This record gives sequence, C-alpha cells and structure tokens, in this order.
Amino acid sequence: MEYELVMGLETHIELSTNTKIFCSCTTEFGGEPNTHCCPICIGLPGTMPKLNREVVKYAIMVGLATNCDIAEIAKMDRKNYVYPDLPKAYQISEYDMPICEHGHIELSNGRKIGLTRIHIEEDAGKLIHDRGQTFIDYNRGGVPLIEIVSEPDFRSVEEAIEYLERLQLIVKYIGVSDCKMQEGSMRCDVNVSVRPVGVKEFGIRTEIKNMNSFTNISRAVKYEMQRQIDLIENGEKVVQETRRFDDVLGVTESMRGKEDAHDYRYFREPDLVTIKTTKEEINAIKDSLPELPDKRLARYIKDYGLSEVDARLIVKYKRVADFFELSTKGLKSYKSCSNLILSLIFSKLDSDSEKEEFNIKVTAEDMNELLNLLESGKITNNIAKRALEDMLNTGKNVKDILSDDDLKGLDENELKSICDQAVKSNPLAVKDYLAGKEKAVKALIGFVMKTTKGRADARTAEKFIIDMIKK
Repeated sequence: MEYELVMGLETHIELSTNTKIFCSCTTEFGGEPNTHCCPICIGLPGTMPKLNREVVKYAIMVGLATNCDIAEIAKMDRKNYVYPDLPKAYQISEYDMPICEHGHIELSNGRKIGLTRIHIEEDAGKLIHDRGQTFIDYNRGGVPLIEIVSEPDFRSVEEAIEYLERLQLIVKYIGVSDCKMQEGSMRCDVNVSVRPVGVKEFGIRTEIKNMNSFTNISRAVKYEMQRQIDLIENGEKVVQETRRFDDVLGVTESMRGKEDAHDYRYFREPDLVTIKTTKEEINAIKDSLPELPDKRLARYIKDYGLSEVDARLIVKYKRVADFFELSTKGLKSYKSCSNLILSLIFSKLDSDSEKEEFNIKVTAEDMNELLNLLESGKITNNIAKRALEDMLNTGKNVKDILSDDDLKGLDENELKSICDQAVKSNPLAVKDYLAGKEKAVKALIGFVMKTTKGRADARTAEKFIIDMIKK
C-alpha cells in the first residue's frame, strides 16, 4: 500500500527586542548563566509582568507579511505545566484570542500553506545536562517568542523545508529576528502522520520537539514517516505522543504522551490587560514594512534583467540585496554588479552566515563609483575586477586604487597595434586556430591583456585578432 505524509509545523521565533517580554532584562544571547534574569522573569511571588509594546508590534509585522488577519482585540493566557525550565509553573501565552490568524505562505509550486495562527508567548529557561546532572540557565526565560502554527498542509519534506526557508527570509527582511537556528532563535515542533493515498481522514500524529536545523528536520520526518508506516503494516497502532530526535542515531524516541489543550488548564492571565490595536495602528505598521523578498525577487528578474538563479542568490541575504540596491543606483545595467558580487565578493565569504553578515571593506558608494567607471567605458571589466579585489583586501576607495593609466584606456589604433604583435608573436596559436581549435585565440588575447596590464577590452581585442588571422 502507498502512504502519504501529512505534516504541520509549529515554528517558534525569538523576537529581537532589546528587553524581554514582561521585564527590562536584556535579550542578548549568551552571557554567564542566570545573569540576564530578574524576579519577574523567574516568576518570584509578588512580581507583576508588564507587556513589552514592541513585542505586539513585531508580531503584527510578521502577521501582515504572511497574509494574516490581525485581531484588534487579543489577550494573554496562562498555560499551566510543571517543568524545571519554567519556575512559576505556567507560561504566559495566547490561547483562544491570538494576535494573528488565517494567513498563508505560497510555495514555488503554487501551493499555499495555511497558517492557523501566530501568537505571542514567553520563552522558557534552558536545561543543561552534564555528566548525569542537570543545570538550569534562566537567561532565556522571558525572551519574547512568536509561535507560527501551520495547517497540516505539507505533503513532502521538501515543501516543509521550502516553507521554513521562506518564513525565515521574511522574518529576517522585516527585521524582527535573526532566526539563527544554531542559537535557538528559530526552532520547530514537527507534527507527523501518515495515511493511505486517497484517504481523506488524518492518521494519528506524533510531535517531534525542538528541531533546530533543516537537515535534522528532514532526517527526523523521513524516519518518523517510515516508523509509522512499519507500525501500520505490522498491524500495530500509532500512538499520539511527543518524541525527540536523536541526531547521532538518526531516530526519534518517545518522550511523553501528547498533551491536549485541556491538559494545560488555560485561563486568562489576570495580571495583564487586554491587547487593543486600532485599524489605524495596523495600517501604519503595514505601511512601514520593507519590500518583501518575493516582490524584490520578481523586480530583479523583470526590471533588472537578472536570471532567476542570480536574483535568488542576491535576495537570499538581505544585506547583500541592500548593498546591491545602493551599488546599482543610477546605472543602466545591473548585470555587472551582480556578476562581481556573486563571483568575486562571494569568493571571500565561505559560509552562509558570513554572507548573511556581509562584513566587507567596500562601501556601496565605492562600489557604485567603480561600476559607473565600468559602465561609462573608462575602465575595462578586468581592471574593475582587479580594483575590486584590492578594495576588498585593503579597504581603500576607488580613487586610491586606480592609476591614471587605468583610467586613460586604449585608443583603437593602439589596441590594433598590440593585437598585431600578438598574432605575429604566436604563430603556433594562429596555426591551431586556423586548424579549427577556436580556444587557441585565448592565448593571443592573454598576450594582449598582459601587454596592456588589463587595460584592453577583451571582447574588442578578440574581434581584432580574429579579423587579422582571417585576412
């Protein structure tokens, strides 16, 4: 029998506010254990939380960017459970009146993944297991989270990964989180079930908790799907439960029975007032949103003439895309800029995180000046590459890098004379070219480029050389 995967995701994203959700403690990552916390965020008796206004704004921004309806009235609730990382034995979250509902994210295959809700909540502390002992660091406790709950709309692992990549990019673009999975600022709970192809009813689902890498999500889902199929094929039942993924063994393991909403005994948080947001405030937030990645991608392809592959590579990193925008200001062509970024600049940045940070020694203004010189014909492509290489290594500006010889170029007669020297000095290359070895002309072009120290235009030189050989 053939089975179909049915999957939903609950994605937790830490918001990049300066202070925590209910107190003034810093949200900065790291620090000595239990140094970024206070009586409020560790829940000491008699303390009173106060909702961080910026958290509400950030949640609305994500909701608007993912096509959600924004609630004008929302409230906070207590989610009761006992666990060492939650010292007050309840988490302040949202239950029946979340801030955002009924959104979607569209995939490249045209399918829209529905978003049930986006709600605000506080993060818990972190348990550290070491040599048979467990330690608790409450620095993370009270850091503001949004939880983005999808519908069970995924039918493949590939769809889930694309959805997460798109969601991650949207959140980064609007600037509300860095979404660094390795630091826990973006993590997922994955709900997995299987059903025979053609059957409409959902199967029994399991939840895999706290997944923090795309690779492990893919591995865990593939394993869990096969585990459930094997159970069904052997006449056994899938049990609704919470599981964890062992990334060393590549298997999921049972943690506990799956809780339902009634197990948490939700009730309204009595220490916080109702959240009220006006239509005017929502519209103002909507107007403040930057251009989202899908729109920027479409513009780069349609208006800038970039290939989809090149456009995606630039849009993938917001700081790179912002640099590209400023560097091409006032230019007629955008291709030279994208070529230099994707070849020369990216060759200096080994990892995705380095491209994300995009800490280079060249300013967009200097890049724009270099590209203007290239577009106006004052320098050749080879000189532009050499200059940019020096700028990246030294941090010097264009004027300090380029010499008078670089800027004066070659007149046509001088270039023809050097091309004639190339033909006369390389008879074997000429013979090979005439024998049908077209690549032999590159040796002649190399002679010209070396002689002119890169000041010649390679395409023009090639045309002159071929004309001279054929005469």
